[in-house]
Amino acid sequence: MSEVLPGAIVGARLASALLRPRCVALVGVSNDLTKTAARPLQFLRRAGFAGTVYNVNPSRSTVQGEPAYASLSDLPERPDHAFILTGTEPSLAAAEECGRLGVPVVTVLAGGFSESGSEGASRQLRLREIGRRYGMRILGPSSIGVVNVRERLVLTANAAFAEPDLPAGGVFVASHSGSMIGALVSRGKARGMGFAGLVSVGGEVDLSVGEICAATLDDPLVSSYLLFLESTRNADALRGFALGAAERGKPVAAFKLGRSAVGAELAVSHTGAMAGEDDVADAFLKDCGVARVASFEGLIEILPLLNRLPLAKPARQPTVGVVTTTGGGAAMAVDQLALRGVAVAAPSPDTLARLASAGANVPPGRIVDLTLAGTRYDVMKATLDVMLSAPEFDLILATVGSSARFQPELAVRPVIDSAAESRKPVSAFIVPEAPQALALLSDAGVPNFRTPESCADVIASAFARRVPRQGLADVPVHSVAGPAKSLDEVGAYALCRRVGIEHAPVMVLRPDEPIPALPFAYPVVAKVLHDQIAHKTDVGGVIVAIADAAALKAAMRTIRDAVQARLPGTVVERVLVQPMVCGVGEVLIGLRRNVDMGPVVMLAAGGVLTEIYRDRSLRLAPIDLDAAFEMIAEVKAMQALRGYRGKPAGDLEAVARALVALSRLALLDDATVLEAEINPLIVLPAGQGALAVDALVRLAPARGKTEGS
Repeated sequence: MSEVLPGAIVGARLASALLRPRCVALVGVSNDLTKTAARPLQFLRRAGFAGTVYNVNPSRSTVQGEPAYASLSDLPERPDHAFILTGTEPSLAAAEECGRLGVPVVTVLAGGFSESGSEGASRQLRLREIGRRYGMRILGPSSIGVVNVRERLVLTANAAFAEPDLPAGGVFVASHSGSMIGALVSRGKARGMGFAGLVSVGGEVDLSVGEICAATLDDPLVSSYLLFLESTRNADALRGFALGAAERGKPVAAFKLGRSAVGAELAVSHTGAMAGEDDVADAFLKDCGVARVASFEGLIEILPLLNRLPLAKPARQPTVGVVTTTGGGAAMAVDQLALRGVAVAAPSPDTLARLASAGANVPPGRIVDLTLAGTRYDVMKATLDVMLSAPEFDLILATVGSSARFQPELAVRPVIDSAAESRKPVSAFIVPEAPQALALLSDAGVPNFRTPESCADVIASAFARRVPRQGLADVPVHSVAGPAKSLDEVGAYALCRRVGIEHAPVMVLRPDEPIPALPFAYPVVAKVLHDQIAHKTDVGGVIVAIADAAALKAAMRTIRDAVQARLPGTVVERVLVQPMVCGVGEVLIGLRRNVDMGPVVMLAAGGVLTEIYRDRSLRLAPIDLDAAFEMIAEVKAMQALRGYRGKPAGDLEAVARALVALSRLALLDDATVLEAEINPLIVLPAGQGALAVDALVRLAPARGKTEGS
């Protein structure tokens, strides 16, 4: 996040100037009603904004029938908020004038900044410097404006806000994309959503999504947040806001672009290759308690469910119970839930007996299909009440068929009534196109969905949120510059020992020197020891099952010759020797520092095929033991280490402790660890621990002396 200088407004004062100004200036407002720069004045007047509006246009004395001033300096008073509607270069001059006059907040509409090459990046730096010099807060560039529905502040150039009767409510929207706030308004209005405010954040030269939303956290009229994210830059501010929202019980949902793979950072290791930008963003949002949806439709539909499903640590994997009047419609929803890893539970024998007593005789199975009987209020209501009281379900999904279109009131009334009487959440998937039924459910605050895909997306996203851990806000996102330093394996082990990770014994030998007595028994493993060789096997740098000293001597020379042949110019002076360590399995544990979101810890299936399987779990670092055990439960390969089919169980508690220890590398005060990886960590039988037998560490440019470096 950009540094906020002394005197610049923050918090409640920022929210006031940005969203509740008593006086605004429209700089460069146009008299031509067909132009974008004409819209803000039209919208403010149409909405009935009660504050003062000053028009600034040096070429006209009137604009749209109202007086216009030649410059900001000519205004009779200083505005609280200036909306700069000019082109790119003139916007810089206008921002400079705002700064000289002490305008606390400006919004810049123009593009042509960092998104447009080196010249644009230079303009972005100039704009940032103007704000810093005067302590002035800047929204944008490329911001299409802000809206505060209750204040009738429609300070935007977004054509969508020609929409009459903007619905007021508790939802606050922040979006990197200006056009998307218009889309959210029109789609949200159609689904009964009411808005507290909407902000087009744009290029975040200063004000970011996180800081803007954080300034509204204590506003009693704001109950929830929707975010449309193009990136996770300024992650410290975003994290701080999300944690504050979780503390206050205000749900946050986000749609983030960038799910497709565009290449991994730090691909020198499996951790870098498997924890790409979007994977880290996903872990970041979930760990901050944010529900990340995969669809725009899901973003529109999710808040009613988040309002009924408080953020809490589940005692077990959450489950869904499905009741329906249409088996095919319910099957579509169940398929989509299963694709997202959401468990759909069958009623227990006790619940089936209670359903029968209530008049719903259904066969055992994952779907409670009432067929045509479910169109009767008494049957559907009784069924929902039984399922809501059943301990095996955490959420009930009612799937309603054709009756929702032709008799909407009768079709959804039992769902609405049961939802009103239960603390457990009820939601509804309406199979036909039935806008009246959806509107009735929305008016009652019952989560409802138009498609099986968005239904499953919303439920999975709501369940995937995690309660933020203590201390999560205390880990800063460091901005590091300069070349990274790689440690050789011995140096990496030394750094890992500092946080309590055990490794197999090692001895360092030279290929041309006599073999001394080893402090451990044969057979052994020999590996090239070089700080620039991360993947030793790929260059012929590893030989295993070496039986005696003579074989070790030959192996070291083979390693030296192979590496020097495959990597011309590389000199192999040292070889690391370790005993062969066998366990019941092996895993990978890794730490990676993302440039935007900070350190992330990963657990994955170990070995050379790790990247192919991509069976892994991610969390923001540092983690505690509870989080480590959650990660173990999420990795499918870990099930084989629980004593699968009579095989010996592995020491999963030792794996959890190693994960926690590795995550503490993020907290070192004398080094910034960019990446650390142990692959494999050999898992010994239960109660015997786990040992690292290979390690990789990359450090940022030194900020102090580090052991092993």
